[in-house]
Amino acid sequence: MRIVLFSVVAALHILLILFLVIDVKAGLAQDLEESARVMKLADLDELPPPPPPEEEQLPLVEAIAETMIETDTEPLQIVVAPGTLTVTIENEEEDYLPQFQVSIIPKFDEKVLKDAIVYPPIAQRSGIQGSVILELFIDRTGLVRQIVILKEEPPDRGFGEAAVRAFTGIRCVPALANGEPVSCRFRYPVHFRLR
Repeated sequence: MRIVLFSVVAALHILLILFLVIDVKAGLAQDLEESARVMKLADLDELPPPPPPEEEQLPLVEAIAETMIETDTEPLQIVVAPGTLTVTIENEEEDYLPQFQVSIIPKFDEKVLKDAIVYPPIAQRSGIQGSVILELFIDRTGLVRQIVILKEEPPDRGFGEAAVRAFTGIRCVPALANGEPVSCRFRYPVHFRLR
């Protein structure tokens, strides 16, 4: 009986050892596969290039007031960046003197300008005030030939376009240098204030 019992116990031990060895080898194989995935080596030349940096996009519509008034009609204004809008009346090649080289600066009729300037409707409803600095190219007859927006504060609210529309095709008393009318570049500030 001892021999049979010893044989059964020995057989159980052998089966247990075989079971553990086979199970451990299977587990080792699985651990090797997982560690191989984690420790994958790659040459730097084989890596894909990084994605291009995202450009910062300005929001198309910005909340400019707590109470917005919705309308069914589109506003009659186009928003452009300062320095990009140039209005030219004619393509005459003239030498425009800088403002500091003229002895008497051009004079505009303030009443005509006030009548020509239209406050941007969206900015007016939102209670926004602004200012624009224009560079006017005025010929020797006093006609504004070209207009460039140098600065617009706040940007993208229609103040620059309103100022350009007011000065397009307007006449003034021309600048004088040594008593003679001359073509000149003249910086003109336009302030939009609510009453």
